[in-house]
Amino acid sequence: MYRLFISHSWAYSDAYEKVTKLIDEQGLSYYNHSVPMNDPIHSCGTDSQLRAAIDAKVKNTSCVLILAGVYSSYSKWIKIEIEIAQQYGKPIIAIEPWASEKTSKIVKDAAHKVVKWQGKSIVDAIKELA
Repeated sequence: MYRLFISHSWAYSDAYEKVTKLIDEQGLSYYNHSVPMNDPIHSCGTDSQLRAAIDAKVKNTSCVLILAGVYSSYSKWIKIEIEIAQQYGKPIIAIEPWASEKTSKIVKDAAHKVVKWQGKSIVDAIKELA
């Protein structure tokens, strides 16, 4: 079973839901370490408490998936998730949104693999890197 942390912003929760659906449709057996919408960790308190909560989620994963939309370049938390993944040597998979003219250079530069918005591509990358 793969253990995945799928980075996302709840402001773009539809993208997160589409990615999990793409993975589910491929029949991959995985445990989702991502932060559930009904229990957001941003209510943890201070930035250091939030960082510790993200660290605890990422530490035990097989790999980290990050949506490489341009908003990712401006998110301090995605940058922190990348730092934490790198600290633990976790493979990072960047997922480029369909028909996106601009994507996050920060995410793509940190990624071990960049894939398109397709279930098979995402799952193949997970199996290859995790």
